[in-house]
Amino acid sequence: MKKVSSPYFDPEFDSLTERIFGPACRVSIDNESLRDCTVIKVDSVNKQGLLLEVVQVLTDMNLNISKSYISSDAGWFMDVFHAKDAHGNKVTDQRTINYIQQAIGTTTREVQKRKSITSKMYDPEPHSEPKAIEMTGPDRPGLFSEISAALAELHCNVVEAHAWSHNARLACVAYISDQSTDVPIDDRRLAAISDHLTTVLRATTAQNPAGEFSKQQEVKTAGLPEGEGSMTKVERRLHQLMLSVRDFDRPVVKLGQLNGTTAGDQELGMMRRGGSSSSSSTVGIESCKEKGYSIVTVQCKDRPRLMFDTVCTLTDMQYVVFHASIDSHRGYAFQEYFIRHVDGCALNTDGEKERVIKCLEAAIERRVCEGVRLELCAKNRAGLLSDITRVLRENGLLVVRADIATHGAKAMNAFYVRDISGNDVDMEFINQSMKRQIGPIDLAVKKEKSMMPSLPDRPRYSISDILKSQLERFSHNFVTIK
Repeated sequence: MKKVSSPYFDPEFDSLTERIFGPACRVSIDNESLRDCTVIKVDSVNKQGLLLEVVQVLTDMNLNISKSYISSDAGWFMDVFHAKDAHGNKVTDQRTINYIQQAIGTTTREVQKRKSITSKMYDPEPHSEPKAIEMTGPDRPGLFSEISAALAELHCNVVEAHAWSHNARLACVAYISDQSTDVPIDDRRLAAISDHLTTVLRATTAQNPAGEFSKQQEVKTAGLPEGEGSMTKVERRLHQLMLSVRDFDRPVVKLGQLNGTTAGDQELGMMRRGGSSSSSSTVGIESCKEKGYSIVTVQCKDRPRLMFDTVCTLTDMQYVVFHASIDSHRGYAFQEYFIRHVDGCALNTDGEKERVIKCLEAAIERRVCEGVRLELCAKNRAGLLSDITRVLRENGLLVVRADIATHGAKAMNAFYVRDISGNDVDMEFINQSMKRQIGPIDLAVKKEKSMMPSLPDRPRYSISDILKSQLERFSHNFVTIK
C-alpha cells in the first residue's frame, strides 16, 4: 500500500478540557506521599477514549509513567499514575503542573497555549504556513533519501518530519513550506507534489513483483489544520499509518532474498533479520468469562512512552480498557489490561486474539531501534535534509527512524541508522564526510541497544484479587478536592 496524503488529526484533540471532563472531574497532583515520584490522580465521568487522552496529556509533558491503576466500570473513570519527569525526578515545575491540572481539569475555558511546552517543534515563518503530508508504503534502501531529494527538487523546505520504518514498511508525516517563505504552498501545487512523491513510492512495486505489499493507490492532500499539534498527535498518526500497511505482518524472507546479489537485497535482508524480535516482548491474552473481559498482558523492556503506545493501539483497534495495572521493575514493564470490544464483546476467536497480540508487539517494536543515533545540528538552508540523507546513503547507512525539526535558522535532525551490511558504523569517517560535503555541522553519536535477557517471572493473582486490590487502592488514594 502506497499513499501520499495529508495526516488526519482529530480536531477534538485541540480542546481537551471541554471534551474530556465536565464539571464532575477531580484532579490531584501529590508530591508528598511518595519519595521518588509524583502521584497524579484523576476521578471523572467516563467516556470512550478517555484513558488515551489522559495518557496523551502526560506523554506530551514528557513524563515517564512507572505505575498506574485504572478502573472505569459503571460510567466512572478512576486512575492513579506514578510519574517522573524526563530526568527521573518528581514533577515540580509549576508550569507543567498547571498545564496538567488545566488539561485534565474542571474548567471549560480554552487551555492556554504554552508554546514552550506543547507547541510543534518548528518555528514557522509568519507568511509561510506549513502544509502537512503523509506517506506510507513498503520500505526499501534509500527511500527516505529519495523522498528528501524529491522535495528539494520541488523547492520545498522540510520544516518538520517524522518517519518510522518497521518490518519493511515506512510511514512518514512531513510539514513542508515553499523555499521563498513568502508564498504558502497552494492546493494545486500541493497536489502536484503529492503526485511526484507517489511516483517515488511506486518504484517500490517493481521490487515486489509478487505484490506482497501492493494495494489500491490512494492520494489525498490538505493543509495543516489551525492550532498547534503536539508530538503525540503525530505519533498516534504514525501508529495508525503503520497499522494501515500491516507492519504487524513480518515479511516472508526467502533464501534468495537473504543471499541477494544487490545492495538493496542485502539491506532488505539485513533489515528483516535485524528487526526487533518478538522474543524481546511477551504479549498474552486470557479470558475472564465470569466478568466478560479479555485480559491482555504485556511484558517487555521498559522505556518512555510505552504506555501511550499500547493504549493508543488498543484504542485504535476499537477496544475499551475497563481496568488496568501498569508496573515497572528493574527496567522491565508489566502491563495488564481488562478489555472488551466497543460492541461489548470479549475476544472470542483465536484469529482476533492473534491479531491483537501481533499489533501490540508491533506497537512496542516501532520505537525500538538498534544501531546508532545521530544528532545533527546545522544552519538551516534549502536542500540540507537531502544532502544529509544522501551522504548517509552513499556511506551505506540505512535510516530506520528520523525526526526532523527547525528552530529559526537552525535545523535539528535525529536519525537512527544501521550499516547496510551489518558492520559497525565508522562514525569518524561519517563525520568527516558530512563536514566535507555539507560544511560546518555539529554531530553527536549515541549507540542504541535493545538486547535484553529473558523476562523475570511475575507473580500471578486471581482476577478477583486484582480487582479487589485495585479498588482498595482507589478507595484509599482518592480524596475529595474542594
